[in-house]
Amino acid sequence: MKFAGYNVQYGVGLDGRYDLDRIARAVEAADIIALQEVTRNFARNGYDDMVAGLEARLPRHFSAYHAPVDILLNMEERDGRVIQHRLNFGNMILSRYPILSTRGLMLPRSRTYDRLNLQRSALEAVIAAPGGPIRVYSVHLDHVSPEERMAQIDCLKRWFQAVPAEGVAVTGAADFGMADTPAPEDYVALGDFNLQPETPDYECLFGQKDPYYGRVPRRSFPVDAHAHLGKRPAGSYSWEGPSGAGERLLLDYALVSPTLAGRLQDAFIDTTSRGSDHFPLWVELA
Repeated sequence: MKFAGYNVQYGVGLDGRYDLDRIARAVEAADIIALQEVTRNFARNGYDDMVAGLEARLPRHFSAYHAPVDILLNMEERDGRVIQHRLNFGNMILSRYPILSTRGLMLPRSRTYDRLNLQRSALEAVIAAPGGPIRVYSVHLDHVSPEERMAQIDCLKRWFQAVPAEGVAVTGAADFGMADTPAPEDYVALGDFNLQPETPDYECLFGQKDPYYGRVPRRSFPVDAHAHLGKRPAGSYSWEGPSGAGERLLLDYALVSPTLAGRLQDAFIDTTSRGSDHFPLWVELA
């Protein structure tokens, strides 16, 4: 089962060109896709509806979308009805397998005054995968403040661990003659975490290394798939600066629950894709 995570930067590549076809081509081989910075009505990509565009280009995938940023742009009256035009900026999940339930999980934030600070979120989808139900998250963390990222990480880790006890979008559905949605322990989270390896916020997410044992998988921390498989050579990067000066950083990660660590088969970052300032990251599970 192949997973791809991709911050698509509203579909605009390093060449400054908006091209939804190359975004879709970059991830179409994946069974489950987690995207960030998917927009509707955004000026920088000609006010396109990326959600509808991606659904049309990946017609064999189920889809879910959640926009933590939802802003009124303008309105008009047409045939006696008020029509509103809204900017949406958020996360998307596409899956070859049925999406049983979804939730948009809002992450904590604090107000800024001289730097843009967007409301961040994680989109959760429970997917009926061939090996059994699995939770998948499309995640986008704050890009300005390590302290804010660590608060968001603390929320994420609580959600990751709490689902088997708390359930997902609905519980007790028998009251309405419906089957309960599964609340599996297994999860995969992909996204733009806006942190770099072995920084304090990275350690907040994955735990500190023991001098002798390294990072031992434990229930309270997810597993960094690329690091766990030894697929992160020196100089790895997932983002490239737009200036052309060669600035490169590793900001995107694939996380799996410790219960899935033994099923990890492969992981890599596709730095040949040019549809965004980020690059798709891939993970394969047995």
